[in-house]
Amino acid sequence: MDVVFLGSGAFGIPTLKMLAREHTITGIVTQPDRRAGRGGRVTPTPVGEWAAEHLAGVPIIKPEKINTDESRAIVRGWPADAWVVIAYGQYLGQKLLADRWAINLHGSRLPRWRGAAPINAAIVAGDDVSGNSVITIDREMDAGAVLGQSERKIEPGMTAAMLHDALSKDGPELVARVLAQRAAGTESYTTQDPTGVTIAPKMSKSDGVVDFDAPARMVAARINGLNPWPSVTVGFREETIKINRAQLGGVESQEDPGTIFSADEGLVCCGDGRCVQLLSVQPQGKRAMDWKAFANGRSIETGERLIGSVVPSGSGT
Repeated sequence: MDVVFLGSGAFGIPTLKMLAREHTITGIVTQPDRRAGRGGRVTPTPVGEWAAEHLAGVPIIKPEKINTDESRAIVRGWPADAWVVIAYGQYLGQKLLADRWAINLHGSRLPRWRGAAPINAAIVAGDDVSGNSVITIDREMDAGAVLGQSERKIEPGMTAAMLHDALSKDGPELVARVLAQRAAGTESYTTQDPTGVTIAPKMSKSDGVVDFDAPARMVAARINGLNPWPSVTVGFREETIKINRAQLGGVESQEDPGTIFSADEGLVCCGDGRCVQLLSVQPQGKRAMDWKAFANGRSIETGERLIGSVVPSGSGT
């Protein structure tokens, strides 16, 4: 098939690789290059970088606004049996999409977790299962008809970064199956159940907090669900630290929430009388390290306190 690909984030790269092998990519649309990192270096999107290196001769455009007359004329001028949209980052207008068969790969089992941060939301909520959905593109965000879904178990201790990578690798098989059904004329459209809709809004730095008064299971879920960004920030002694990964500790305690129950094992008391075990932390201005290295370097003692609900410095989107 002739395929136009619209995407920006790394989530879509495994599927883009599949499309390059099995189909003909006639054009790529991605977000403009932006300044990134401490040096403010102008950097292409992950899709833009990969395509420039591996898809010589394939036209790539990076419009600030995809729905202008100029951008629309370029994209609609490329031959296409299908448009595949994955983590592109701009709204696609009706004039752009008119009479085009366009599908979107979304990182959840819709209608659960429509929105910008479905992977984070699934882990923070304590879901046991996640997956991908391939949908048509609707005026309302992520509300299109479902053409196919995959399923993946959320393992204990899995972070949003881990689930992101796993779902990204699951994407190619699902998209390939939907495209094959389209080519054979056997695709099936299932309307989403509106009673099952949940929303996963875009996250900001100010979301990076945790309340140790919550049950241990939900404390661990929030820590893992906000990795790698915005990460959970807590107060300890005179500094703030990020907690990157945690799991249920398997022990019970009647100490106040936030109390370090075991300095050696990184066990911290929570509101339900159970403990969460901190696996990876990152002191301010330093690299991430495992809890034991952190505890040894600061001579942490059992009975000290971590202060949750500390708003990260420089909070914002």
